[in-house]
Amino acid sequence: MSDIQAAKVPAEATPLRRQPVQQRSAKRVEQMLDASAALIDELGYDALTTTLIAKRAGVAVGSLYQFFPDKRAVVQALTARNLERFVGAVNERLKQLGPEHWWDVVDSILDIYLEMHRSVPGFSKVHFGDIIDRQLLDETRDNNAVIVDSLTDLVATQVDRPVEDLRFAIGIANEVADALLKLAFRKEPRGDEKIVAEAKYVVKGYLAARFGEQS
Repeated sequence: MSDIQAAKVPAEATPLRRQPVQQRSAKRVEQMLDASAALIDELGYDALTTTLIAKRAGVAVGSLYQFFPDKRAVVQALTARNLERFVGAVNERLKQLGPEHWWDVVDSILDIYLEMHRSVPGFSKVHFGDIIDRQLLDETRDNNAVIVDSLTDLVATQVDRPVEDLRFAIGIANEVADALLKLAFRKEPRGDEKIVAEAKYVVKGYLAARFGEQS
């Protein structure tokens, strides 16, 4: 299998007023993102304020405004960080799979998403941003399109198919999986296992019909 290149996270997804240059500044920004994630879990996005974020992060609110204009920008950067982690985890999982294990890709992607939903602070409330803005990650594309483009970049190294065909099929599969996973989380906070299993079955069946098993 050829090396898998990490998918690009759009520059628009990191709306910092200025990039932290020193390690100390970078650490402060990470503390702000961690604080916003914890507060979202506790209070929800609507109740989140820059004052609360700064207090939880242990920084002056003026320090927060050096990097972020408002709470939306903080959560936009948090969501971009989550996307980067998601893509990175999928990338690492794909490196462990050979082309003959094509359908394991579906399990891996959904399992990584589920694990993030269950363990990453704030992710279960915000996901990849739709609760705030359908174009939170990139002002030119909706959030699902950003995810699909990222996954297409990765899967294209596994499957010998035209990239546009892959992008279309992954887009359909992503919308189906997204709807079923939302149902799974409505039924059970950690995700109803029967519905999750059905999501995997439906998505695999669709991709099999579109492409056939790879060898």
